[in-house]
Amino acid sequence: MRLRRAGDVMTADAVRAGPATPVADLVRSLAERRIGGVPVVDDDDRVVGVVSRSDLARHRDSTGGARRPAGGSLPVGPGAADPTVGELMSVPAVTVHAVDSVALAGRTMAVRDIGRLPVVDEEARLVGIITRRDLLRVFVRPDSDLRDEILDEIVVRALWLDPAPLTVSVVDGVVTLRGSLRGRADVSVTVGMVARVDGVVAVVNELTCRCAHAGE
Repeated sequence: MRLRRAGDVMTADAVRAGPATPVADLVRSLAERRIGGVPVVDDDDRVVGVVSRSDLARHRDSTGGARRPAGGSLPVGPGAADPTVGELMSVPAVTVHAVDSVALAGRTMAVRDIGRLPVVDEEARLVGIITRRDLLRVFVRPDSDLRDEILDEIVVRALWLDPAPLTVSVVDGVVTLRGSLRGRADVSVTVGMVARVDGVVAVVNELTCRCAHAGE
């Protein structure tokens, strides 16, 4: 069974900023690239914070005004003398490791209510970024792709089962399993593994086991 990792779906060339980056430069960068925020890294590329449009809006509100830097679409407060990203960023940064599962990344973004999640290596260095759009590409998958993965990756390669007695149908991410397997354990394991496939919404279990007929 193929478990998708954060590193599999992230955007590797993540836009980043340093703590000393002027906020005016960041505003222009966000506007030009049409993104909602960036990770902040130190000289060793380790993530030390995150700055988003929300951070910029809080800065604007705290300084009581709305001056717009040249070329920018987001306001910077008039009372700030060339503020830097390090003064505005949110810390500590919420990150996910490249080897973590996509499901963990999704739960982290949902619980923290964030739209972008920096991806780091084992030494906390930035290696990419995951957005909600990246996650949608994983979880909103064609039914035919889900069916192929269930049969090839789970039934045949992982469980070493004969797919002939099985019928796997997928409609809008809902998987229906029909057929007969050797024993109750095979049924339980098969249903459990199918439920963990990225993109599966629910599993309808209509499997039977031959043990019931053999008196096991």
